[in-house]
Amino acid sequence: MPIICLRFRVGAVAVLTLAACSRPPDTDPRLVSEWMHTLYGVVRTERIAPTVAARFMAYAAVALHEGLASAPGGPTSLVGSLNGLTSLPTPEEGTRYDGTLVAAASEQVVTDSLLAEALPATRATLASLVDSLAQARVALGIREDVRARSEELGRRIGLAIVSWSRSDRFDSTRGKPYTPPVGPGLWLNDSPASVYASQNLSGATEFVGLDNPANNARPGTTSDRGLIMNRPKRTGLKELPPVNMAGANEPYWGTLRPFVLQTWNECSIADPPPYSTDPSSPLYRDALAVAEFRKNLTAEQRNTAFYWADNPGESGTPVGHWIAIASQMVSQQNLSAKAAARMFVLSAAAQADAFIAAWGYKYQYNLIRPRAYIRRLIDPAWEPLIPTPPFPEYPSGHSAQSSAAATALTAMLGEVAFDDSSGVAIGPQIQRFGSFTEAAHAAGQSRLYGGIHFEVGNLGGRALGTCIGAKVAERLGAATAR
Repeated sequence: MPIICLRFRVGAVAVLTLAACSRPPDTDPRLVSEWMHTLYGVVRTERIAPTVAARFMAYAAVALHEGLASAPGGPTSLVGSLNGLTSLPTPEEGTRYDGTLVAAASEQVVTDSLLAEALPATRATLASLVDSLAQARVALGIREDVRARSEELGRRIGLAIVSWSRSDRFDSTRGKPYTPPVGPGLWLNDSPASVYASQNLSGATEFVGLDNPANNARPGTTSDRGLIMNRPKRTGLKELPPVNMAGANEPYWGTLRPFVLQTWNECSIADPPPYSTDPSSPLYRDALAVAEFRKNLTAEQRNTAFYWADNPGESGTPVGHWIAIASQMVSQQNLSAKAAARMFVLSAAAQADAFIAAWGYKYQYNLIRPRAYIRRLIDPAWEPLIPTPPFPEYPSGHSAQSSAAATALTAMLGEVAFDDSSGVAIGPQIQRFGSFTEAAHAAGQSRLYGGIHFEVGNLGGRALGTCIGAKVAERLGAATAR
């Protein structure tokens, strides 16, 4: 017998009963922004390295997107558009599901898997968010059978995405030994002990163990970061390892399967200038410019360097910074849930692929960092404003991932002016940018002010990220996502 929807009138207002024939209420776009905001906090609390954070955010974005794609009115599935994602569980035809509940369940499965080594409190926070979302949907009239069916589908989608994530070659890079090449123009990790975070605490001392430094500390500001930075991470972590400032960060990251790029080096970049000690050479001139920046920094330049530093533990890393910017667009641009979910995937996948490509090139070229070059040839006492990270210079990762995110967001939303409030809760004040591109250029330039990149690294990273962002936007349909 067919279900009949009954209409009746109360006064002059027509009311449609919430009978079995009614469809579930639309997904609130704040579902997406709330997840983005929460994952920023997860990355910060767990002190996840930028590369690992990019991978984490991308899989989380896909899980949320594909959960919403399972229900009528949701975004178009990205199965077949993402490398290696050939199939996912689908709804049973003619059966009702709630996309919000499918998405939340899928997201929980995927984040639980990727955060297996996280603090119990982190996992409990995400579980609490899922539970609150489910309760809110029930309060809106979602029947218990629809809830159970939706959550089961979400779990199956999540498990399929977890299986897909385990084929990206990440596991094969864990614990793999690396010996950097040696040569006059090649990168070497010469960071001083002052950039390391303490490992053991007592009432009298803060011991720095150089065999396992968990993170970098900005000189002179250790005390205001104590609650985060002075909580050592244990050794042996594979999924969420600490950033080892005395080692080489993720030398095999370029071997991971990209999300959208056909190969990690699909977007080519120019070779960096050859090593030279000649004062008229391009590399020397770049180094001299960085040294002069450090000597004559204005207050605005100094603030820019710190604003975009985004060190692990201090913030949600550069990836989280751009995810937070994207999150602001949900309300500012009045996006629907499906558009917000697609924007999340665009920005996260573009950054994840930018990190894979940038790290591939970094360890291909192994270019020396400004600190080593300047101290060797220009000023033996010179120090950068912010700590030099433990990986080669060329190209700039900040420039690459920022330009990738900005290009993808611009392809979907246009050149939007915005107030970046992503760091207000942890110190940095709101900054105004006329466009995503302007913000990306500021992020890249900040690394020159900080003394950790040459101009050639900034420009090489910018070109790489712009190319990657454009390819991600085209292949994932940014132009039609609204």
